[in-house]
Amino acid sequence: MTGQQQTAPNQAQAELWNGPAGRNWVEQNALLDRLLAPLVPPLVEAVGRQGARAVLDVGCGAGGSTFAIAESLDRQGRCTGLDISAPLIDLARRRAAELEIDNADFLVADVQQHAFTPESFDAIISRFGVMFFDDPVIAFANLRAAARPDAGLACIAWRGTAENAFMTAAERAAAPLLPEPPPRAPNAPGQFAFADADYVAGILAKAGWRGVDLRPLDVACEISAEDLEIYAVRMGPVSLALPGLEPDHREAVIAAVKAGFAPFVTDGVARFTAACWMVTGRALSGHSLAT
Repeated sequence: MTGQQQTAPNQAQAELWNGPAGRNWVEQNALLDRLLAPLVPPLVEAVGRQGARAVLDVGCGAGGSTFAIAESLDRQGRCTGLDISAPLIDLARRRAAELEIDNADFLVADVQQHAFTPESFDAIISRFGVMFFDDPVIAFANLRAAARPDAGLACIAWRGTAENAFMTAAERAAAPLLPEPPPRAPNAPGQFAFADADYVAGILAKAGWRGVDLRPLDVACEISAEDLEIYAVRMGPVSLALPGLEPDHREAVIAAVKAGFAPFVTDGVARFTAACWMVTGRALSGHSLAT
């Protein structure tokens, strides 16, 4: 066999979210629901304004946003949650059964490759689930094909690192104690891939979305000091480095990370602003990608 082995689209993300990151999110789901709850109402409001009845929630995780959308719809409406992480979708399905939410269903799939039924959704939403595609134009074109003509898009994505000091506190605090990571490539898949508004607007225009708009969305969030103790060492890139460290080294990194979050804590609660974009658009009927 000659030549290099081909890497499947989004393979790195699939391995991450079906591996250590997915397990962490399953284990800390209740904490994450509490932390990210303030980011749900803007999406519920967007779906309500559109009068949607068939909604796709991209990157739904364990289903917190999917449940909120499903409960906001009448019984004629449904919300489908989709995620690349099988462990998170398994948890979402269990939670739906426990909560007796019968108008939410869940799908393990990669948006970039999944064969959606054409024109099956009249709204597509996401809370931090659309920044991880190897080829975002292909992914959003596939979503547009799954959307009915004029269906609405409403996605929340992080702005830049400079505006999200809380979200980067752990890696900044741990940096002196860990090998220097590769620099973040602008627009590369990851948490802050959609920091550049012009870049995002260009992706959506190429993928067949019209009326694209990115508006700053600044949301006040908080997390208890007790939850922060867990969040600081179990979530994010630093948490993935900890298991490979010697005990003394690991404890030093954990201490540094906790100290890095200390400036956010007052009276037992850490408060911060989630600096995001609300990305909206409409599906353009009959659009095809240029080749």
